[in-house]
Order: sequence, then C-alpha cells, then structure tokens
Amino acid sequence: MHASRDFAWLLLNARASLTHEGNAMAGNAENRGGQRGRRWRIAAWTIAALVLLLPLIAMQFTDEVNWTETDFAFAGALIVGTALAFDLAVRMANNDAYRAALGVALAAAFLLIWINAAVGIIGSEDNPANLTYGGVLAVGITGAVIARFEPNGMARTMFASALVQALVAMIAVIAGMGYPASPPLEIIGVNALFVAVWLTSAWLFRKAARAQILADAASWQNGL
Repeated sequence: MHASRDFAWLLLNARASLTHEGNAMAGNAENRGGQRGRRWRIAAWTIAALVLLLPLIAMQFTDEVNWTETDFAFAGALIVGTALAFDLAVRMANNDAYRAALGVALAAAFLLIWINAAVGIIGSEDNPANLTYGGVLAVGITGAVIARFEPNGMARTMFASALVQALVAMIAVIAGMGYPASPPLEIIGVNALFVAVWLTSAWLFRKAARAQILADAASWQNGL
C-alpha cells in the first residue's frame, strides 16, 4: 500500500513538473514572440516615415519632384493606413512567417495603388483601364474577411489575387489597352512582378499555417 501511494505521488509530481516546464516554455516563447512583434512594428513605422520623407527631401534638390499638399495628403493617408493595418496584424499574430506574409501582401497592395495613382500600369495614370486593378484589391480584402485572416485561407486569397492580376494583364494585352504608351512586354513584365509578390505572400502564409499546426500539437502535448 505504501509503495502504491509513493508511486502515485511520484507520478503526480512528475506530471506537475512537466506541466510547469511546458508552461514556462510557452511563456518564454510568447515573450520572444512579443519582442519580435515590437521589432516588426518599429521597422514598419520607420519604413513608412522614410517613404513619406523621401519626396520632401528630393524636392530640396531637384525640380523633377514637385509634390503638392494634395499629393502629400494622399500619400500620407495611404502610407499611414498601410502601416496601421500591419501594426494591428503584428499585435494579433505570434508567427514570424505570418507577419512576413502580411507585410508582403500589404506592400503589394500599397505599390499597386501608388503606381497606378502616380504613373499608371496600363498607359498613363488617367487611363480608366487601370481601375480594373481594383478587382485585385477587392479579391484580397474580401478573401481575407471570408478567411477570417486564418493562414490557410489567406494563402488561398493571395493565390486568387495573383490569378486576378494575371487575368487583368492578359485582357489588357489582348485588347491593346494602353498602347503605345505601355507596350505589351511592359504590361506583362510589371504584372509578372506583382504576381510573383502575391505568390510569395501565399507561400509564406502556407508556411505560417504549418508552423501553427506544429505549435498547436506541441501545446496539446504539453497539456497532457
């Protein structure tokens, strides 16, 4: 009887010790994730400030850059909005792959809006054909909401965005949109870069999904 009680006591202590170690490891991982998250956010806001300051600095040295108050207001709203979205996502996520995936996606959306507003991808910025790129952004936003920002769903959304981007380019080339200001090879090249960026984001979201599965499995084992 005494031996049974001693054996049971040893099992309980061993389980308590393992649980404590598992919780400590989880706590350390969470702290490290929080520190990395702060670094991601600092980097995002630093880049946002630099992007907004670049045209102001350039205006002091050349007449080629001549931004108005409206230009700065538009750019400021776009840059701050992108940085805020990334900041919020970093606070919610504890996975570096997810943060990188979202950063790549937001950078692609930012550049798509910026380039179309500044010079246009299909012809000039005044060409209404450039409005078709709103479909790429609409797919991304709608897909993210439907997926509830879960990594697997986000990966599928980024793949869909890449597909729509490619379709817009194909239609523009076949229909001769933007010619001669934007030759077919130029349209294909610029859009191919965006497709590559969307696919990179999709790959990173897949990586984040796998990391989340492994983390959940480890958490489940620690709870046993």
